[in-house]
Amino acid sequence: MAIKDWPEDDRPREKLLARGPRALSESELLALFIGSGSGGMDAVQSARRLLDEHGPLRRLLDLDAATLMKLPTMGPARACKLVAALELASRHVMSDLERGDSFCDPDSAARFFKLRLRPRPQEVFAALFLDTRNRTLAYEELFTGTVDEAAVYPREVVRRALLHNAAAVIVSHNHPSGRAEPSAADRQITHQLHQALALVGMRLVDHIVVGDGPAVSMAQRGWLRAGPAP
Repeated sequence: MAIKDWPEDDRPREKLLARGPRALSESELLALFIGSGSGGMDAVQSARRLLDEHGPLRRLLDLDAATLMKLPTMGPARACKLVAALELASRHVMSDLERGDSFCDPDSAARFFKLRLRPRPQEVFAALFLDTRNRTLAYEELFTGTVDEAAVYPREVVRRALLHNAAAVIVSHNHPSGRAEPSAADRQITHQLHQALALVGMRLVDHIVVGDGPAVSMAQRGWLRAGPAP
C-alpha cells in the first residue's frame, strides 16, 4: 500500500503538521527526505531498511554525500538534500554565536559543543571565548589529534583568550570512541588551564567532554578547582 493510501493520521507529512516533528519515528523523518521508495517498498520502508543496514541514525547521518549517494534509494539529489539539511541545522546553532548569546549554563554549552564535535573522527579541542556577561566573542577549534588523543597547550589557549580580550573561557573536546567519561589526563589539563587562565585574570567556566550519550560537564562535577586527578 502506498503512503498516500494510508490513514491520514499515519502519513509522515500529515503527522508532522498535526503533532510536530517529535511525534515521528526516525524512519518517518528520514522518509520525508527520501520522498519515495524503491524496489516495491514505500518511503518509510526504504528508510527503515537504510537504518537497519547502515544505521544507527548517527552513523548514517555522519556519512558524507559521496557515500550516501551510493546507498539504496538515495542517489545524488537525495544525498545532497540530506547533507544540506544537516548543515543548515549546524549553522542554525552557530547563529547563536553571531547574536552574541550568553552561555550561562552547562546544558546550553554542551548542546553547542556536541553538535560541533560529536561527528568528528579525530579528537578535537575547542574553546568558546566569552565576555564578562558570558556572551560569545569567538569560537575556535584549537587542537586536533588522533582518534584517542589531542595535545593541548594551555599557553596557546591563554594567548587566544588574550587576543579576543576574553573574560572567561569554556573549553571542550570530543571522545571519538563515544564514551564521554573524562580521563585522568582530561582532569589534569583542566586543572592546568584553570591555573593558567587565572594568572591573567580570566575564568575557566567549564570543560565539557562530548561523546555519544550525554556530555560531561566538569563544572557540574566540581572538578574545575579540585586540582589534578589522583
